[in-house]
Amino acid sequence: MAEAPSETPPFARIAIVGFGLIGGSIALAIRERWPSALIIAVDRRDVIETAMRMHAADVGADDLVMAADAELIVLAAPVRTNIRMLATLGGHVAGDALVTDTGSTKREMVEAARGLPARLRFIGGHPLAGAAVGGLAAARPDLFTGRPWILTPTCESGDQPLAMLTTFIAALGGAVQVLAPDAHDALVAYLSHLPQLAVTALMHVVGGHAGEDGLSLAGRGLRDTTRLATSPAGIWRDIAATNHDYISRAIDDLIAVLQQLKSAPGDEGTAIEDTFASAAEWKRVLERVGERT
Repeated sequence: MAEAPSETPPFARIAIVGFGLIGGSIALAIRERWPSALIIAVDRRDVIETAMRMHAADVGADDLVMAADAELIVLAAPVRTNIRMLATLGGHVAGDALVTDTGSTKREMVEAARGLPARLRFIGGHPLAGAAVGGLAAARPDLFTGRPWILTPTCESGDQPLAMLTTFIAALGGAVQVLAPDAHDALVAYLSHLPQLAVTALMHVVGGHAGEDGLSLAGRGLRDTTRLATSPAGIWRDIAATNHDYISRAIDDLIAVLQQLKSAPGDEGTAIEDTFASAAEWKRVLERVGERT
């Protein structure tokens, strides 16, 4: 749970590059937690205008030069956009700054960050929070409350920057966990990437077969199962491109189970019973660990 508002933010000037659901929610959480902090928005002009109306940003522009004086720079654009920005960030920021990101894959991001000048310390980040609908309009200050926020520091990151970023995230309500970049990408391929792609494929197949008339007969089960089917494709294109190996393994594992179910006779064998029993047990585990957050 986020602490009460304080007048002394750990970073006085914070630049957020990419004001969508995650970037906008970070800004709103900062505003609620530290009203005196200067929030710098970097995005399209129409997005910045909306952010200013929401009081989520103090200043903004569509140029990365706006981050020149920031003490903390949060890259909250799609993954490959963040990677491209790292290549030019050193030319825009002359002083010392801590740089982090919010992307769902970490290996390519961390590798790209090795090209930053020493004055810019980078720590990869991934808040495990979101919504079925993206965009600034869906942003809210409590999005990270009680949710895991994974950090992927390297030996170059330094202990003090990690401690500062951990304190910052905890004050926004996030629960910091530290993973190596490779371990992060392997885990989220199953926790996040496979569920999204499977749900998207499921809705594609069901909708294409049933059509509008058939879908009018669908019950709550299909609606609940396909909640993620409206997620924006652009973000997931980048995720799939930067975590292709682990996502491929996860898809292969799912296909193998579906093939077992496909070949299992309805009145013989144990494939269906075993799969349903395993799924029910793991669902109970999921609900139990979910109660801790």
